Amino acid sequence: MRAMVLAAGLGTRLRPITYRIPKPMAPVLNRPVMEHILRLLARHGFTETIANLHWFPETIEGHFGDGSAFGVELTYSHEEKLLGTSGGVRNAAPFLGDSFLVISGDALTDIDLVAMREFHESHDGVATLATRRVEDTSQFGVAITGADGRIQGFQEKPQPAEALSDLANCGIYMFRSEIFDFFPAPGASEAAGPDDPPGFADWAMDVFPALLEGDAPFYSHEIDAYWNDIGNVEELRQSNFDALRGAVAVEPGAPEVSEGVRSASPLGGAEVEAPVLIGEGVELGECARVQGPAILGDGCSVGAGAWIRDSILLAGAELPAGAVLVGGIAGRLTES
Repeated sequence: MRAMVLAAGLGTRLRPITYRIPKPMAPVLNRPVMEHILRLLARHGFTETIANLHWFPETIEGHFGDGSAFGVELTYSHEEKLLGTSGGVRNAAPFLGDSFLVISGDALTDIDLVAMREFHESHDGVATLATRRVEDTSQFGVAITGADGRIQGFQEKPQPAEALSDLANCGIYMFRSEIFDFFPAPGASEAAGPDDPPGFADWAMDVFPALLEGDAPFYSHEIDAYWNDIGNVEELRQSNFDALRGAVAVEPGAPEVSEGVRSASPLGGAEVEAPVLIGEGVELGECARVQGPAILGDGCSVGAGAWIRDSILLAGAELPAGAVLVGGIAGRLTES
């Protein structure tokens, strides 16, 4: 089974971070979140992979190349204009073959993809959608299912009192190639605007309603794995701290120098309190204090006596001597 990583979105809710980088390059434990996804695919045997690109495509291609450094064979599908949540998948159909996985390149998860594949194949469905139970349904599209797990309908971000389900759509799908029979004809998408290309299509407004109307075998695969779609700045911060504490199975990327402290740079005279991750080339001033949870990206500079707590410094960020950063994200805008 081949895989497609969705990596073309603009990530508007992560601005200003995504003014200079595409959302899949947003860092989790000092690595792009898409890197964690590619390593997840490799661990589960999904080594033939394609990613669709639009926003800063050269940044993604420059980091991942042919994917060999991350255990996959990676190719790319460029979108001059965005094709929508599902139109980009149809554009890559010749690569995907008879049965394939679609997964977001800007979400953090440690889902068991082998178990999902076994579920998908045992139910002989055209489509299988990964879902996870959530407390606040107002933040997610939720799937309504029958006792057999077959999807009967959807609600888009219902208030908890009005929700008919608490199964959030994780944006992780497995399909048979017959899925393309349920796509709208070119130029017929219900979701397309006047400036969108003819190939534009949307899962929620076009494809999933067609599956339900056609009574196609369409199933929910409920997971209890970690999943965070990193939709905004607070979720980016939370996903980093969850990963730092080990709530999600991802590679930490730096050696452990003391219990709960990983660092690729000398600590010098700084006071560091776990859990903390410090990247490469970080300069820590005398008597600086880093109180976890905290993550310092590659090439950061922390001045003497500065204090960091519950915060993230993105790569290249500078904190002046004596400054205090609590509960925030600090970065540095550089030319692309």
